[in-house]
Amino acid sequence: MGDRMIRVLLVDDHQVVRRGLRTFLEVQDDIEVVGEAGDGAEGVARAEELKPDVVLMDVKMPGTDGIEALRRLRELANPAKILIVTSFTEQRTVVPALRAGASGYVYKDVDPEALAGAIRSVHAGHVLLQPEVAGALLTQDDPTTGPGRGSSLTEREREVLGLIADGRSNREIARALVLSEKTVKTHVSNILMKLDLADRTQAALWAVRHGLTD
Repeated sequence: MGDRMIRVLLVDDHQVVRRGLRTFLEVQDDIEVVGEAGDGAEGVARAEELKPDVVLMDVKMPGTDGIEALRRLRELANPAKILIVTSFTEQRTVVPALRAGASGYVYKDVDPEALAGAIRSVHAGHVLLQPEVAGALLTQDDPTTGPGRGSSLTEREREVLGLIADGRSNREIARALVLSEKTVKTHVSNILMKLDLADRTQAALWAVRHGLTD
């Protein structure tokens, strides 16, 4: 199963948290913990070195915090999916992380099986948006992503965008719309270009804000 293993990097300033995460994840048949880091700066360096598939990133860390580390990884075009693992439920903590490019977030008291499921989900290309955060995004003003930009989207692109916001992967979108995965990837690229967005997470947030979800 070596080629199917999901390579995970743990970034948290509390060693006991990293140890607990590692202990659970190492018993999963399809998940491999490839490294750890104690702060954001080290996390960026380790992610560049180890090329993990998924990074479990704490938000509040001394020095370089998780959000800044996430921004640096995006600037470096690191392909790893970032799953925020936090004990903070405030919107002012979680929403900036999602806007910076995180694929989703879970709380530190998450059920272990739910955590493994979240890792598999973001690795598959899903975006994890909790209802309370989606609601918060609807109430926040973001002048850089106004609804006027959506006028350039085709009807098919709007359908694809709505499915991205529902957390569907490219493969699932292709099945739902009876398209090839290659065609879906083209639509996603066009959506990001037209809306001037960095990734599908930001696209999902845009869709939520502008009512393209059910």
